[in-house]
Amino acid sequence: MSRKTLLFYAIASSLLGFAARSQNTTEDKISISGNLTFEKTISANAVFIYLIESDSKKLIKTETPLETNDFKFENVSKGTYFIKIVAHGKTKHLGNPFEAKSNLILQSIIIRADENLLDEVVITKSKPYIERQQGKMILNVDSNIGSTGSSVFEVLEKAPGINVDNNDNISLRGKNGILVQIDGKPTPMTGSNLANYLRGIPSGSIDKIEFITNPSAKYDAAGASIINIKMKKDKKIGVNGSISSSYGQGKYAKNNNNLSLNYRDKKVNLFGNYSFVYREGLNDLQLDRKFYEDGIFTGAYEQDNFLRMNFRNHLARVGADFYANKKHTFGIIVNNISNKFNPTGSNRSDVFDETDNLASRFQTKNRSRDHWHNHSVNFNHKFVIDTLGTELTTDFDYANYGNKTQQNFTTRYFNLNNSEFQDPYLLYGDIKGDLKIYALKSDYVTVLKNNIKLETGVKSSYVKADNNLAFYDKSSGVPVFDPTKSNHFIYEENINAAYVITSKEFKKWSFNIGLRVENTNITGKQLVDNTSFKNSYTQLFPNAVFSYTLNEKNSLELNYSRRISRPSYDQLNPFKFFLDPTTYKEGNPYLLPQSTHSIELTHVLKQKIFTTLNFSRTTDNITEVIAPSEDDQQLTIQTNKNLNTVDIVGLFAIVPLEINKWWNVNNSLNFYYGYYSGTVANTTIKNEGNFTCNFNSTNSFKLGNGFTAEWTGNYRAREVYAFMDVDPIWFMNIGCQKKFKNNSVLRFALNDVFYTNKTTASTAFTDYKENFKVARDTRVATISYTYNFGKNNGPQRRRTGGADDIKQRAGSSNG
Repeated sequence: MSRKTLLFYAIASSLLGFAARSQNTTEDKISISGNLTFEKTISANAVFIYLIESDSKKLIKTETPLETNDFKFENVSKGTYFIKIVAHGKTKHLGNPFEAKSNLILQSIIIRADENLLDEVVITKSKPYIERQQGKMILNVDSNIGSTGSSVFEVLEKAPGINVDNNDNISLRGKNGILVQIDGKPTPMTGSNLANYLRGIPSGSIDKIEFITNPSAKYDAAGASIINIKMKKDKKIGVNGSISSSYGQGKYAKNNNNLSLNYRDKKVNLFGNYSFVYREGLNDLQLDRKFYEDGIFTGAYEQDNFLRMNFRNHLARVGADFYANKKHTFGIIVNNISNKFNPTGSNRSDVFDETDNLASRFQTKNRSRDHWHNHSVNFNHKFVIDTLGTELTTDFDYANYGNKTQQNFTTRYFNLNNSEFQDPYLLYGDIKGDLKIYALKSDYVTVLKNNIKLETGVKSSYVKADNNLAFYDKSSGVPVFDPTKSNHFIYEENINAAYVITSKEFKKWSFNIGLRVENTNITGKQLVDNTSFKNSYTQLFPNAVFSYTLNEKNSLELNYSRRISRPSYDQLNPFKFFLDPTTYKEGNPYLLPQSTHSIELTHVLKQKIFTTLNFSRTTDNITEVIAPSEDDQQLTIQTNKNLNTVDIVGLFAIVPLEINKWWNVNNSLNFYYGYYSGTVANTTIKNEGNFTCNFNSTNSFKLGNGFTAEWTGNYRAREVYAFMDVDPIWFMNIGCQKKFKNNSVLRFALNDVFYTNKTTASTAFTDYKENFKVARDTRVATISYTYNFGKNNGPQRRRTGGADDIKQRAGSSNG
C-alpha cells in the first residue's frame, strides 16, 4: 500500500484504540453473564435463557447461548432477578433470585436432558423459503426443493424481485448496479463473467441469500443494493459434516458434489468445504438487427448464435477460529477456486441489403479455452473489551484473481449459392488478467450512557488490475499482431473510508443513524497508445433507520441511504472484445460512477406479512447498451453509458399463508414503475418506462412419513427498461423429497417444466432496431442425495473479511 494509505490507517486505528481505552462505562447499567454446561447432547439452537425481574415476574431480556455456551445480558438496570432456561419447549432450569448491584458473573448452570427431550432434538421446524429481517429479505435455499442440484446463479434467476437480462446483468426490483457478495466478500466480476462464476457454485453449498436493499454506513458504499450469498456453516460441537451428490439432465448433463467437515470445542473451531461441479450449459441467442441512416433503411442482419459451455469448477474453503480466552478470538479463512471451461460457439448470419433482399451469408466459429482462478486469505481478530458490549474487531484480506483465455474465431463468407467468395478470416486472442486486492479494516462498538450504542470503524484498500489482451490475424497462416483489437490496460485504485453509527432503542421506537466518508483515488493506463487518466474524489454516504411499534401486531420502519456504484474494471477498460465480424464489446474509460438515493417505508403485520413502499433516484446511471458504431453504421458495439437519471417507485410485499397443517404458501409480489432519462447513440429518452410487476409463489406440502412436495410459480410482466422492451416471462418448478431417520435426504426436482423461461425483447435507437430471443438449458430434471453426520449441539462463530466492493468490479478479465 502507499505511504498515504498506511498513515491514514495508522492514525485512524490509533483513534479507535484510544476510544476503546478511554471508554467510560455507565454507572446506571450493569451486565449479567454466565455459562451453560450440558449434561448430554442438546441442540443449543433450541435453548433460550430468560432474565426475569424477581418481584414483578416481568421478562427483562432473552438470550441464546454463544459459541462457547456462554451467555450475557447487557445494559441491565440494577435489581433483583432470576434465570429461567427453556430447552425444546421445556423448562430445564428455574433459578433462585439474586441481587445484582454491579457487573455479575453467575456460576455455571447445568442443563440435564431426559429421554423425551433427546427425542425432540430430531424434530425441528423447517425455515420458510422467504423471510424478512430488519432491512433485508432472506431466501433459505435449502428450504426450496427446486434449488436441488442447480447453481447459485440459477437460484438467483428465480428469486423474487430479481431480473436477469440477455447479457446476464442482474437487477433487483428494477435497480441495477447490484453488489454481489459471498459470505460478505464481493465477487470480482460483472455481467456474463459474474454469471459464469456463480454457475460454478452448487446450490447445495449455500445456506441462504440475503437481499439488503438499503445497507447501513457500516457496509462499503458500493452497490445500489447488496446480494449476500452465505455458505453453509456447521454449528455443532465435536466432529460434524455432510456429503452430497446430485445428477441433473436437461439438454446436457450436470453434476454437483460437496463435502463439508467441521470440528469444534471450547478452544478451537476447524472447518473445511470442498465442492466439485461439472455442468454443461447453452446460450441460444437469435437476433434480428436493422440499420437506418436518417430514418432510411440501409441493411439488416438475421443471426443465430449458439454457445455451449462445460464448467469444471473446484471450490475449496478451510479455516479456523481460536478462542484464546473470553476476550480474544483469532481466525483465518483460506479460499481457492479453480474454474475451467471451453466455450464452443457457432454464429450464422444472413446479410440483407438496402432493398431488404438477402445479399450474402457468413459463419463464425468460436473455440476457446478459459481458466479462471481465485486465491484469497482473511486474518481476523476480535477483542471483547468489557462485558457491556464494547469490542474491537480487525480484518486483513488479500485476494488474487486471474484468468488465462485463448480464443479462436474462424469466419467464412458465402454468396447466395453457398460458395465462399473470399478467404476465411482467422482471429486468435491471447487474454491474460491479474487482479490483486489488499484490504485492512477495524470496527469498534460500545454502549454509552442512556443505552446509546456507538459503532465506528475505518478501512483502507488497494487494488491493482493488469489486463493484457493480444489479438493476432492468422488468415495468412502467419500470426500478425492486430493493434486495433489489442491492448494492455493497468488500473490502480485506493479507497480510504471511515464511518460512525449511533443507535438507541426505546419502548416503542428505535433509531439507527450513520454516516460514511470515502476517499477514492484511481489511475488508468492504456499502454498500446500510451494514454492514461486519473481521478480523485471524496464523498459522504448517510443512512438512517427509524422503527416504531404501533401495537402488538403492527410496526413501521423508515429507511434511507445514499449509495455509489463505481464502474467495474472491464467497464472502464477501453480495448475491444471481438464477438463476430459485426459485433464487438468495449469499455468506456470516461464512465462515471452512479449515485443512488433510496428511501423505504415498511409495514410489518404480525411479524409475518411485510409491505414495503420504496423510491430511489440514481444519477449517472450505468446502463449497458448495444448500439451502432459512430464510425461504421454496419458495426454494432456493446458498451456502457451514463444515463442522466433513473427513478424507481415500487411496492414490495411478502405474504405467507398457512392454508392448513399440511399446506403452506410463501408469496412475494413486486410492483414498480421505472422512469429513465438520458441520451445514447443520438437517441434521447425522457421518463421512459412502464408499470410492471413480478409474482412468485412457493407452495409446500407435507405428505407424512418424511415426504414433502413443492410447487413454485413465477411470473414477470412486460418491462420497459431504458431503450429495451422486455416481453413477459413465466415458468413453473416442481419437486419432492424424503427425509430418512439416518439424517439423510433424497430429493427430486424438475425445473421450468414447460420450458417457458426464455427472454424475448427489443431495443430501439434512432438508427438501429434489434429484436432478440435468448434460451438457456433451464428445463432440468435433478436427483440428489445428502447425508449429514456428527453431533447436534452448539453454535459457532464465522467471520467475514474486509475486502468489500473492490472485488465486485474486476470485470471480464478476471474470474
